[in-house]
Amino acid sequence: VQLQASGGGLVHAGESLRLSCAASGRTFSSYSMGWFRQAPGKEREFVAAISKSGFSRNYAESVRGRFTISRDNAKNTVYLQMNSLKPEDSAVYYCAADSGAYISIRRAEYDYWGQGTQVTVSS
Repeated sequence: VQLQASGGGLVHAGESLRLSCAASGRTFSSYSMGWFRQAPGKEREFVAAISKSGFSRNYAESVRGRFTISRDNAKNTVYLQMNSLKPEDSAVYYCAADSGAYISIRRAEYDYWGQGTQVTVSS
C-alpha cells in the first residue's frame, strides 16, 4: 500500500490543522492506521492509531483530548484533526499502515509508511 500524507503547515499556538493520509494499492480497510511524529533530534513517537473499522482508537497522552484520528474507508483516507496546537507539537508527521489484528503504538508493528508532512507551531 502507498501512503501520501498532506495538510501540514505553519500555525500559531492554539490554532488547528487537519492532516490527511490517502492510501492506494491494497484494500485500505485491511489495515489499522497510525500517526507518528518526529521532531529534530528526537525519535519518532506514536501519536494516534485507529482500528480497521474505525471503532477503536488510541492516543498518546500528550495529545489526548486535543487530537482526533478518524478514517473514511470509502475514500481510503485517514485523518488527524489537531486542535489547540502547542509549539511542542511541531514535528514531521507520518502516517503508517499496520496489517496486524490489533492497533499498536509500536513503530515496528507498522508495515507501510508515508513520506511525512511538516507541522510547525509558533508561540
